[in-house]
Amino acid sequence: MYPNATCALTHHTPWELLVSTILSAQCTDKRVNEVTPGLFQKYPAIQDFASLRPEVLAHDIRSTGFFNNKAKSIVGAARKILSDYRGEIPRTLEEMLTIPGAARKTANVVLGTAYGLASGIVVDTHVQRLSRRLDFTKQNDPVKIERDLQKIIPREKWILFSHQIIHHGRALCIARNPKCAECRLNDICYARDKTI
Repeated sequence: MYPNATCALTHHTPWELLVSTILSAQCTDKRVNEVTPGLFQKYPAIQDFASLRPEVLAHDIRSTGFFNNKAKSIVGAARKILSDYRGEIPRTLEEMLTIPGAARKTANVVLGTAYGLASGIVVDTHVQRLSRRLDFTKQNDPVKIERDLQKIIPREKWILFSHQIIHHGRALCIARNPKCAECRLNDICYARDKTI
């Protein structure tokens, strides 16, 4: 249904993708995409973010919610990447997980989208919800859901699968009002709250 699904976060570099992904926590991609053009124009380089005080950055990202924590993470990420990785976003999951603000979801987004590295499967709220609806997992914990998905999704499809499920969750399988009648997965979906 979504053969060309890609990351919805607008970015030009791995650093911009990392920042955008940190900002996307508990925030829509649409809102993040409204904030980041001005943000990256004001602070064009990773060094610009590293030199900021988190409270200054918090003002610029206020509309994304949880701005104080996100600002600390982004400034911390910039400093860590400059000091430990010579300004380059790491290319392994283990290294990514040392960066402030980069848990598994963020690490998988950046590694998959920026570098084409299938380090894991992105489990955001859409992937979590739809994986349960489609009986891919019975788990609630994102790490356990990711493990279940890794068992049934071929590794070469991990990156695309995440984008496809996320897109499906936004386009048709909407949490509050799924459009089951329009869904080509309707025949194989046994969710209790299906609509007619």
